[in-house]
Amino acid sequence: MQIHQLSLTQMAQFVRARKLSPVEIVRAHIHRIAQLNPKLNAFIELRAEAALSEAKLAEDMVGSTELGSLHGVPLSIKSSIAVSGLRFECGSPTRRGMVARQDAVLVQRLKKAGAIILGNTNVPEMLMAYETENPLYGRSNNAWDISCTPGGSSGGEAAAIAAGLCAGGIGSDGGGSIRVPAHFSGICGLKPTPGRIPITGHWPESAGPFALLGVVGPMARTMEDVELIFRIVEGFDIGDPMASPIPFCELGDDELKKITIGYFEDHPDAPVTPETRTAVRKAASALRDAGLRVEPFLPDVLSEAREHWWTLFVRLAAEILVPEFEGRENETSTILTYSDRPPTKGDLLAAWFQRDQLRLRLMQQMSRVSILVCPVCSIPAFRHGERDWSVAGKRVSYMDAMSYTQWFNLLGNPAAVVPVGESPQGLPIGVQIIGQTNAEELVLKIASVLEQTIGPHKQPPIIQDSSIVGRSR
Repeated sequence: MQIHQLSLTQMAQFVRARKLSPVEIVRAHIHRIAQLNPKLNAFIELRAEAALSEAKLAEDMVGSTELGSLHGVPLSIKSSIAVSGLRFECGSPTRRGMVARQDAVLVQRLKKAGAIILGNTNVPEMLMAYETENPLYGRSNNAWDISCTPGGSSGGEAAAIAAGLCAGGIGSDGGGSIRVPAHFSGICGLKPTPGRIPITGHWPESAGPFALLGVVGPMARTMEDVELIFRIVEGFDIGDPMASPIPFCELGDDELKKITIGYFEDHPDAPVTPETRTAVRKAASALRDAGLRVEPFLPDVLSEAREHWWTLFVRLAAEILVPEFEGRENETSTILTYSDRPPTKGDLLAAWFQRDQLRLRLMQQMSRVSILVCPVCSIPAFRHGERDWSVAGKRVSYMDAMSYTQWFNLLGNPAAVVPVGESPQGLPIGVQIIGQTNAEELVLKIASVLEQTIGPHKQPPIIQDSSIVGRSR
């Protein structure tokens, strides 16, 4: 197995055991970035020399001092999250040339644990799309098929992790921006409850209604790696308006026998492909085979949740970001076209109050069903530029297809994605594992059980000469 195929956890273990050096690991990833990033356009900026210097220092420390749990492991960071000295532009011409002056809090925590930051990754302009493309750095491509998107807005991050350009990293999620790219790219990811991981140092800033919806979270090739990153970056920070002083809670396997897991294969608002249905069914069967109690369950709050997410995220975001583009509208992409009209004060107050009512209803319904399993999206990764699809005999729009993630941003639930199936074209299909507010530990535990029961994930079709296979669909 080549270095880039190792999990993040394995890399950390091999460094501690002196089976691999941090320098070897970082060099291998820099080499792989040189080979594949021209095709994927995942990274927008590298710290190659700085990363190698840090790797040499990390190598000198092995055996001489207590090491952090990510010592010598190379990670990437979504470029909407501040990394000192790296571009901090959010893919927008209005922020061209901006550079972060200090590390985001979670980046500080990763570095303290010994991680080496390779660079930062591409995003759609202002993070407002499910396809990663912007006027500054262009389009990112999917590691499984370069004619397809890796998703958005953490699309560059997902492409880099899937292709082995880094061991793992951090994305952000206000409407599915960790989970959709993880699903499209065949990797794992976690959208935490707002406040569990500090969003301090993210742009756009998380405040007001955005603080209710937007989070930052780990992305990696295995759930074990996602949990390791989560343990390092979670915890209270004074700069996050939603921060909660909730310590990590260790769960034993016996705890899982006490819970009921609910699942639904699709929702009337957003039909899914047959293979997506099959993936959810497969996940439910695997969890049942693992000795857990699983039954069908469909919450009754989801359609209303989508409506209020649209008001608080899409319409409000468009209105807030309009001043950024004043007089420069010709420089932007389609970021401001999603909103039909600016939300009134009455619209916002109604959405805010009704959100809380829906959350209470869902919490009551989930008092019996602790975990919910469902699709991530109506479809697998789509071709660049596509905006609607025929699914189960119905036309499904771009935004409607993503409803499955939008609901749980509005409702505030933690949700993980695990790859489970594949489309007829060989594209990955993930499922969501959703828990009650602040129940990340249980979500991670169930996601890990599912991953272990299903078996190892497939890797993207990167052939020996390091070119990426594009397939006709």
